[in-house]
Amino acid sequence: MDHTQPYTEAYLQGILNSVKSIAMVGASPDKTKFSYGVLRVLNETGYEMIPVNPRPGLEEIRGLKVYPSLASIDRPVDMVEVFRRSEDLMGITKEAIAIGAKVLWSQIGVVDHDAAELAESAGLQVVMDRCPKIELFRPFWKPKLHLGI
Repeated sequence: MDHTQPYTEAYLQGILNSVKSIAMVGASPDKTKFSYGVLRVLNETGYEMIPVNPRPGLEEIRGLKVYPSLASIDRPVDMVEVFRRSEDLMGITKEAIAIGAKVLWSQIGVVDHDAAELAESAGLQVVMDRCPKIELFRPFWKPKLHLGI
């Protein structure tokens, strides 16, 4: 897939409709961080959110158990969502493949085409440089061009 081109609405909706559990790599307990807000909204929308953050002593975010790595998660993960730098994406991709994730999704600004190619060759669907929170609600944001001003 050419990740420099826009994803189709059907592709994004298909992913968001099919996944149940989402491991968020780079989840933060800081309420001012974007990852906290995304975790909150996705959790409140009904996704099983699994925060991943290796910070010593960090045991939970919003009442959810925090795991230090993808490998330490004790249940199946449908999607790995990445809130890390682009240069970290390859390593996270390898971990996502190892745990049997079905989808690799990297946040806005996080892009590594080699990591995407590796994930796709292992059978994962890939979305880069997008926010699932935004995509989840995008159908409601369509302009109503037929309305007058």
